[in-house]
Amino acid sequence: MKSYKLKDIVKITGGETVNCGGDTELTGVNTIQDAGKGDITFLANDKYKSNIAGCKAECVIVSDQSVIKTDAPLLKVKDPVKVFRKVVELIRGKIKHPISGISAKALLADGVVTGENVAIGDNVKVESGVSIGKGSILYPGVYVGEDVKIGKNCLLYPNVSVLRSVELGDNVIIHSGSVIGSDGFGYSTEDGRHIKMRQIGKVIIDDNVEIGANVAIDRGSPGNTQIGEGTKIDNLVQIAHNVKIGKRCLIVSQVGIAGSTEIEDYAVLAGQAGVVGHIKIGRAAQVGAQAGVTRNVKAGQKVSGYPATEHRVARKLNVLIRRLPDLYEQVKKLNKNSKK
Repeated sequence: MKSYKLKDIVKITGGETVNCGGDTELTGVNTIQDAGKGDITFLANDKYKSNIAGCKAECVIVSDQSVIKTDAPLLKVKDPVKVFRKVVELIRGKIKHPISGISAKALLADGVVTGENVAIGDNVKVESGVSIGKGSILYPGVYVGEDVKIGKNCLLYPNVSVLRSVELGDNVIIHSGSVIGSDGFGYSTEDGRHIKMRQIGKVIIDDNVEIGANVAIDRGSPGNTQIGEGTKIDNLVQIAHNVKIGKRCLIVSQVGIAGSTEIEDYAVLAGQAGVVGHIKIGRAAQVGAQAGVTRNVKAGQKVSGYPATEHRVARKLNVLIRRLPDLYEQVKKLNKNSKK
């Protein structure tokens, strides 16, 4: 880690210091609860500003719109999260990956094309017809199937499987245990038996997508499964065959999306949401945690609950449902009195 004086941070990121001097030395970053000597931290939301009282950080990055009465050292900026991200990069430096070059223990088929500065770790298996773009890194244990295209500066962590004919754009990150291009859940029922349908489509992942650990993205059958530019997918997500996800969507942990559903740009699906197949979730729509989406969601709409409905309606229903036991007792009492 590098050491910076607070005045250097201010010069790079902008902002105004309060209750502290520019010569304060910063050597680390931490949470507001755990920060100590030498650390800088941040407050993303004013509803947690009470945490500043016990904070031992050398400086707390806060919004310049925050009204905080404190003697704690502050750096007021327009966007605390953005500034903190820059500070982390400054103090911690760039991530250094522990592999370089192509390991003698990697197995590359004849004709595999690799760009400049590609790094391939031990026990990686790369099949024929594969191209790997400049600066991409494949950690140990990665499997790459036939005719896969991997763009520039991609990062595949240990034990990722990228199966045949998958296409990855530039700057794609895939975390450990994920499988891209697995067969979709497609069967025809014939004479009482479930017969597997051949899965012949691709998975196409655009630039700047990040995919968490233990994610399964099924290939299309036929046609393609597509993930748009800048979309971020959390751990333990299932994306079925022929799903189309637009640009810069957020798909949170344990979401399941059934086949042939379309999710438009900037949509957000919160944790454990489930989406049936063959529907559309509109641009910038938001789906609440554990929601069960059974029909189309309009652009910009916020839904929650099961079956998913307008969030404000779902909240009212939840309140009413919690009142049902009391209502039941009242009805039972009225019924009893009416019989006297």
